[in-house]
Amino acid sequence: MKTAWVFPGQGSQSIGMGADLYSLSEAQPKFEQAAQILGWSVPDICQNLEDQVSRTLYTQPCLYVLESILVDLMRSRGEQPDLVAGHSLGEYVALYAADVFDFEAGLRLVQRRAELMDTASGGVMAALLGFDRDQLEQQLAQTPDVVLANDNNSGQVVISGTAEAVEAILASVKSKRAMRLNVSGAFHSPLMAEAAAEFQQVLNHVKFRPAQLPVLANVDPTPATDPATLKDRLSRQMTGSVRWREISLQLPQSGIERVIELGPGKVLTGIIKRTCPELTLVNISSLSELPQAAQVV
Repeated sequence: MKTAWVFPGQGSQSIGMGADLYSLSEAQPKFEQAAQILGWSVPDICQNLEDQVSRTLYTQPCLYVLESILVDLMRSRGEQPDLVAGHSLGEYVALYAADVFDFEAGLRLVQRRAELMDTASGGVMAALLGFDRDQLEQQLAQTPDVVLANDNNSGQVVISGTAEAVEAILASVKSKRAMRLNVSGAFHSPLMAEAAAEFQQVLNHVKFRPAQLPVLANVDPTPATDPATLKDRLSRQMTGSVRWREISLQLPQSGIERVIELGPGKVLTGIIKRTCPELTLVNISSLSELPQAAQVV
């Protein structure tokens, strides 16, 4: 059965996530290496009851480390995907899983990305559920300073832009539910251009290898393995839209029958299910859910 591995991003974190990995001997080298690079402990942040793990500065490195460990554990059990994709931050884990860069290079990129996005100011994000897509697209086209940031599926999107522009969209587009997101800036929009330019300086110094299996990128959901293509797509990610609905549609077109979400929560399988109900969806967020006890949803 052709299988894709997908990796969730910010918003899937929770206090105590990955708890059964903290003392696992196979995971210790990664946790120790991460502590040396970051200057803080991933398990300590994840267990902090004041929800430090939900601050962008910490969320992104924690997710990258835990999801990378799950990749290693899957591989050690003889599992290998036919294709990978990740939602926003999750794309870095997808590139790690495809052997485009090593764990350390990926973590250093994620660390800088998290720092820049944590200090981003100006702009807001809001999620819309159950809306008229034609109406939304028409209003976005007519309203400057706001864009479709996350196109998750036909009934769930996130918009991003200036506070005034986002409020104008929420006021003019009917939806079953609209909620403002608790984030520091207008991620995946042109308002991130300054942060993206700073990040590019770090990205330029990281050598990308040819991917060992196809990667579907957020800004271009067509399969690619070429390192220059993958780097270019990643460089556009901070200001570009997360085209997850199209990534979901690409999975069956690529012959994928089963999707395994590696990481905390069930965000991605939940949104893929609406777009591609025919796919077998599996969640692995802990040691107990690794292949011998994978949960089918």
